Amino acid sequence: MSRETQINSLIMVGFILVPLWAWMTDEPFIITLTTKAAILALAGIGLNIALGLGGLVSLGHAAFFGIGGYAMGILASHAQSYDPILETPFLIEGTKSMIVIWLVAMITSGLAALAIGALSLRTSGVYFIMITLAFGQMFFFFSISWPAYGGEDGLSIYVRNNFPGLNTLDPIQFYIIVFVIMALALLLTARLAKSPFGLALNAARQSATRVETIGLSPYRLRLLAFTLSGMITGLAGALFADLNRFVSPTMFSWQTSGEIIVFIILGGTARLFGPVVGAALFILLEHILGGLSDFWHIYLGLLLLLIVLFARGGIIGILAGREVAHD
Repeated sequence: MSRETQINSLIMVGFILVPLWAWMTDEPFIITLTTKAAILALAGIGLNIALGLGGLVSLGHAAFFGIGGYAMGILASHAQSYDPILETPFLIEGTKSMIVIWLVAMITSGLAALAIGALSLRTSGVYFIMITLAFGQMFFFFSISWPAYGGEDGLSIYVRNNFPGLNTLDPIQFYIIVFVIMALALLLTARLAKSPFGLALNAARQSATRVETIGLSPYRLRLLAFTLSGMITGLAGALFADLNRFVSPTMFSWQTSGEIIVFIILGGTARLFGPVVGAALFILLEHILGGLSDFWHIYLGLLLLLIVLFARGGIIGILAGREVAHD
């Protein structure tokens, strides 16, 4: 077993033991913080498929995060008001079922990622970054001007959605749902990285011309990765909205996209557990330093600067040494 695999195993154990300890000592706030970290880690895992494997620096992934959140908000709000979404011969109603909401969130965010990727991936470098940012801002301003679902004030959901056999209002039970989804996303990413598709995507990141010479299309590889990335990030958005029972235009903001990238850089770009470590550290710093100063992001910026300058493999890279990512 490699050193990075051992570190990854310890991280997973930590995500089990911390909420378990909080549950035993009746500390629901700690469980909620861990849940938030796991959800944001899931958003980072989604982006890491595009960024880590495909080398696609997207500043618009908040668009998919927000789409997932609003998918939850719209469906749940119509369910709690008993008002159908569309009154047509095929009546479309709201729902409080998490499973249905997750499917809708992944499908809508996946379709958005497919459309955005189809246009954005015709460019590269800084142009790709700016186009994804522009799309994210378009969704942000659209949500602000959407009064039917709260506009600038956002949309509140009174009761958390339902999952068969569990009481989702109980923090530890909701955390179990989030943890299982995060673990499945990590498993999918690990399998994807070692699959023929993942190897071809990584090759396209290193040299698109060489990939083309063997008959593969770098554009199609990147588009598929970008779409899958958007679907996972959209699922994280739905869970985040369910956690807070609230959705707002800030989910679409460029700051949200930047934070998701920060998770990956802190933990280690292309490292399987990089987003998990980055999200956990971000939440920890926010909780500890946020209580001391409103300007705690200064310390986060200094930490990020040190990692970029002296430890490009991120925290996991420091701990694991010079091992290959996804080992």
